Amino acid sequence: MIPVEKKYLSSYFPAGLNKIYADLKFHADRIQGFKNLRALFKKSLGYELNLHAPESYNEKIVWKKIYDRNPLLTLTADKYEVRSYVGEVLGNREAGKILIPLYHVTDNPADIPFEELPETFVIKPNHGSKMHLIVKNNEKTSNAELIQICRDWLKFNYGFYQYEWAYRNIKRKIIVEQLLQEEDGSLPVDYKLYCFHGNCKYIRVSKNRFGKSDISAYFDPEWNFFPVCNPGYPAAKDPFKKPENLRDIIILSEKLSEKFDSVRVDLFNCNNRIYFGELTHYDASGMGRYEPESFDFEMGAHWKVQKKYWLNK
Repeated sequence: MIPVEKKYLSSYFPAGLNKIYADLKFHADRIQGFKNLRALFKKSLGYELNLHAPESYNEKIVWKKIYDRNPLLTLTADKYEVRSYVGEVLGNREAGKILIPLYHVTDNPADIPFEELPETFVIKPNHGSKMHLIVKNNEKTSNAELIQICRDWLKFNYGFYQYEWAYRNIKRKIIVEQLLQEEDGSLPVDYKLYCFHGNCKYIRVSKNRFGKSDISAYFDPEWNFFPVCNPGYPAAKDPFKKPENLRDIIILSEKLSEKFDSVRVDLFNCNNRIYFGELTHYDASGMGRYEPESFDFEMGAHWKVQKKYWLNK
């Protein structure tokens, strides 16, 4: 079970007070030239943050957090409302083929009908990341414990203090959906497709996403391997097998990404069927390390930031 992160006590302030406090923090840092943000970036990645002419992938994510106010960011960062976006882009019939079956959605965890749910399912909030529960034995799971964790999730003001604007106005809900499993009971391989201006340029393939270790590898759309890794996440020793439906996976990611200058499209490939995971706008909040570091700048070169979204300075 994964409870909420408790990095910031202020994240549990009432929503209205929290927004005021987060705004004051943001504007105070902005007046100082984002001194605190720059210090965190340098500590996390080892090089100076350039906001005047961002070049690396991480720099441009940070730029996006500060300046990009595209209303589609809020809609698609919402793990529930994004389903309507998928339907709008693909049409309801095609969307129905890739959306993970939804069992229940509510803003009151006590309303979750546990007695009607199957033996296995996934439960998570719609307004953040790194918060989810995989239930594999419904009958032996404490409903009271699940309800309390969900209540904690709903109180948590995710992203406010990392300047992740898209999460500010999401109406918080709890989602209960089908647990995807391969025929042998294992979790499906996870495909994260890095798309820039509607074109997929890189694919991170991962397994054991919710186990003891995330085994990952990077490829280009032609399935050429990149000798790249994220520190703390072991790289796959054996190459991942090229999926038979790779072309379909790429086409789908590009359709879902075409309205954004940059977005990571997360998909699952389960029993050779593609399922939609989520759209990720603030990958690692712009603090994700790559080895070699040059890969960070290689990715960034594909992304031309959209100045029309800049705030007034």
